[in-house]
Amino acid sequence: MSDIRLIMLGSAIIFAGFVVGGITGSQYLQYAIQAGQFDDCFDYSSGIAVKVKCDQKEQDKVMFLALSLGLIGGGVVILVKGIRGKWDQNVKSDEMLGPKNG
Repeated sequence: MSDIRLIMLGSAIIFAGFVVGGITGSQYLQYAIQAGQFDDCFDYSSGIAVKVKCDQKEQDKVMFLALSLGLIGGGVVILVKGIRGKWDQNVKSDEMLGPKNG
């Protein structure tokens, strides 16, 4: 029997990992294209071209990728634990709550 709370938590964490990866990935896409085509990278978010370090932006991108993959991996582990369903079944009889039989 599965534990629905862990399945829901794992699904939410996996979704959060994809959201973090999607949002931050789109922010760093322009720097990846600029680094591949040119030697200099520029930030255009303020309306003017501001020179930024391409290496620093690449490190930031890798950091957010690692965060995203960590969230997805953690969510998968929790999801598998919930599907296996051995979380609620290993409760000792003297620790159970509710009406007693007998």
